[in-house]
Amino acid sequence: MFEEKIRLGNLYDFYGSLLTKKQYEILGLYCVDDLSLGEISENLNISRQAVYDTIKRSKKTLKGYEEKLGLLSKFSSTRDKVNDLIDNIDSLNIAINSDEKKDNLLDEIERIKKALGDILDGTL
Repeated sequence: MFEEKIRLGNLYDFYGSLLTKKQYEILGLYCVDDLSLGEISENLNISRQAVYDTIKRSKKTLKGYEEKLGLLSKFSSTRDKVNDLIDNIDSLNIAINSDEKKDNLLDEIERIKKALGDILDGTL
């Protein structure tokens, strides 16, 4: 349940501006402000059922955008790749400080350069 709400928040961050104004407002209160359905209904003077229906429709819409555009999955993949490269750079720093073989270090630097080029080219 918690992971689903986090995913919905991420989808909201990426595609929320494509929702209707009312959907955007209600989903923002739900995802960003972490209000319950009852709290949202009280704040907006609408029924709890209307809030539920709007959130349900909004989720479906956002998931559809992600299926078609894949921006969140591309972002996540890129973030993971960059984090891996940061770890590799940290390893290189350790290796340089421990006088590891120069050829191994140069190979690793070339691998990192290629991975960064792949990120820039969008060929993850």
